[in-house]
Amino acid sequence: MINLATIDIVIIVAYLVLTTIAGLVLAKVSSKNIKSYFLGGNRVPWYLLGVANASGMFDITGTMMIVTWTFVYGMKGAFVPWVWPVFNQVFLMVFLSVWLRRSNVMTGAEWIRTRFGNEKGAKLSDISVVIFALISTIAFLAYAFQGIGKFSQIFLPWDLTPATYAIIIMGITSVYTVLGGMFGVLVSDILQFTIMTISSFAIAAVAMSRTSAAQINAVIPDGWRSLAFGWKFDLDWSQTIPAVNERIISDGWSLFTIFMMMVFIKGFLISMAGPAPNYDMQRILATKSPKEAGLMSWFVTVVLMFPRYLMVSGIVVLGLVFFRTDLVAMGSAVDFEQILPFVLNKFIPAGMAGLVIAGLLSAFMSTFSGTVNCGASYIVNDIYRRYISSNSPAKRYVWMSYLASIVLVAVGIGFGYMIESIHTITQWIVGGLWGGYTAPNVLKWYWWRFNGRGYFGGMVAGMATAIAIPVLFPNTNLLFGLELNLAVFPAILGVSAAASIIISLLTPPDDEKILMRFYKTVRPWGFWKPIREKVIAQDAHFMPNRRFKRDMVNVLVGIVWQLMLMIIPVYLVIKDFSSVGLTAVFLLVTSIFLKFNWYDKMEKE
Repeated sequence: MINLATIDIVIIVAYLVLTTIAGLVLAKVSSKNIKSYFLGGNRVPWYLLGVANASGMFDITGTMMIVTWTFVYGMKGAFVPWVWPVFNQVFLMVFLSVWLRRSNVMTGAEWIRTRFGNEKGAKLSDISVVIFALISTIAFLAYAFQGIGKFSQIFLPWDLTPATYAIIIMGITSVYTVLGGMFGVLVSDILQFTIMTISSFAIAAVAMSRTSAAQINAVIPDGWRSLAFGWKFDLDWSQTIPAVNERIISDGWSLFTIFMMMVFIKGFLISMAGPAPNYDMQRILATKSPKEAGLMSWFVTVVLMFPRYLMVSGIVVLGLVFFRTDLVAMGSAVDFEQILPFVLNKFIPAGMAGLVIAGLLSAFMSTFSGTVNCGASYIVNDIYRRYISSNSPAKRYVWMSYLASIVLVAVGIGFGYMIESIHTITQWIVGGLWGGYTAPNVLKWYWWRFNGRGYFGGMVAGMATAIAIPVLFPNTNLLFGLELNLAVFPAILGVSAAASIIISLLTPPDDEKILMRFYKTVRPWGFWKPIREKVIAQDAHFMPNRRFKRDMVNVLVGIVWQLMLMIIPVYLVIKDFSSVGLTAVFLLVTSIFLKFNWYDKMEKE
């Protein structure tokens, strides 16, 4: 537990009260109908949605994982978030957000009906997406329960258990999430992002003022500052913090080139599948137009990367220089999560410490509220409204949204009690659950012959395999020398892809009229030749999408552009100003390229 001044406690309590009041005030605005409740009535500007989406990704546990990766792997740690993959925002920005928004629907399950229609296979697909969305929502809420409980016990001054803290904070967050809907979530997200940005600059400023380049160089191994890597990971911490070498081995990333190849291939496939049915997809569907959907995804990267990595690098640098002795004393039980409380106790003045903790709390609350609001939309729109009561008054749907949100939170807390490790559930979400999602959701965009039954079969096979992994490999972190989630991803992907393709080929194709309407509305590129020819025969003025090569070039340039936004603040804080200049040149060149080859052409089209 860290020592907080009275002013810090006042700031934290004031923030919690303010967000609750915001939910109560916005309840009237959000309660008009479910479109207002879940999508803000498609009236929110793209830049505000971009800030809100970035806020949801600025979560506590993810940020602390990046602190550990940067501390251990140095500049090469910037590649590790590709395992999520962080660069999926580039795919969304370049083309997938535009395609998704053209559908003009409310949820991912509703989108499925625009692709497969309403016959039996489509209905099964619809159900599989709802199930996936609810499983992933509950998994993330359990992850949040574990994360916020452990965080609060360290950072908040009251002597409560992690579970008690988690229930209190999740309860407070639920008030404005349930009552305020999308508007309540947006207001809290923007407030949260403002606090986090101020905190990030403050921590970076403290780190730069309290350390020198010579001090940093004295405690890092050779190669820590470099992005370059060879076949094996070549950082040797034995002269400074020997236990870090053990951490590298336990992570399963010693063969760094193989790790990077698998991470990139996995990330590329997951990104090609489009957004999962979570708050990221919801924010895309909430934009005013397809163009604004693309701009929103671009803005997420712009506003998220720089402040987040300022905070990360500030914490890492202060930990390297001033907390190294404590870490060495921990021996093999080294705990990098202790770096942040150390930094706040020793270097952040009263008042600012309260602001930083309020910001970290709000980071959790932002991710939590977005997840709950999105998960409830599937229960109300895709279960209750579709199968139980399709003609109820608008107010009833809003009340059902309140109930669905409360039930999801309760179930998430229940699973949070059952799961002891944040790492375990993170590993399963990233490697298992998303492995089962990838194949059918890639095929749905790019292959006309893929049908509803194939989608259902692929999703069920993938989810079943993902659920079986923890049973088959209990308490296992490494498999074949690789981290478990990377090692099992090809198997889950293969099972899911085989089921998707085989079932599709053994069953009749979907209704031709549905496929033609989807192709004409969404205008994807890919293997659509038979449908494309029929659409052109029906409408001679239709212009098919032939932008595959341009989109892929923009994606590759965009990944480099995003990487520069991640590493410039790190080089700045460690005072490697020559690298700051070089990476700034890369950022400028890639930005100019994307301006002419992406933005300008999106404007015209």
